[in-house]
Amino acid sequence: MTLLDKISSRGARYLLAAAIVAGAQTAIIGYVVESRAAILRNGAEVLLKTAPIDPRDFLRGDYVILNYDISSVPMSTVTGPRPTEPGEATLTVRLGKQPDGYWTIIESSFGDLAPQPNSVLLRSLPFYNYATSADDTIRVEYGIERYYVPEGQGKGLESARTEGRISVAARVSANGSAQIRSLLLDGTPVYEEPLY
Repeated sequence: MTLLDKISSRGARYLLAAAIVAGAQTAIIGYVVESRAAILRNGAEVLLKTAPIDPRDFLRGDYVILNYDISSVPMSTVTGPRPTEPGEATLTVRLGKQPDGYWTIIESSFGDLAPQPNSVLLRSLPFYNYATSADDTIRVEYGIERYYVPEGQGKGLESARTEGRISVAARVSANGSAQIRSLLLDGTPVYEEPLY
């Protein structure tokens, strides 16, 4: 085998390795994008009312921080066993549609809840839970607390959000993951989220 053949063989191995790495990265990115699109395409739609938040934290760069009524979970809604020691936990929250069209918490659990007609199950992100009393509320996030807007266009939403005029149409997958489908101002969509 000549030196040229050895170099050519080594180059082919590097090229093959680079192609495999590039293919794996593309597959991972494709999976992440398709997972999000599948929720937006097939998830159950819920309308969520936003709640006021300290305006100093409203706009960071080009995204809007959103707070929801369902972000404060009353301990009185928790069914089943409760953690007795502080530690990391997640909540499963059952949402029910109210007469005004918004969805709100009707039940929650530190474990799983069985599906029921006319309700949607939403899972919180992991949070640090302190052993709380029945009169307390638990502050949770669902992964839909930021909404990216075109550069320079978020300031106009600040006062509307503080006044309670902003709501969110979200889609929730069968496993309880949520994605924002659209941002509404006075009930009219102002930003729609594309599938891809």
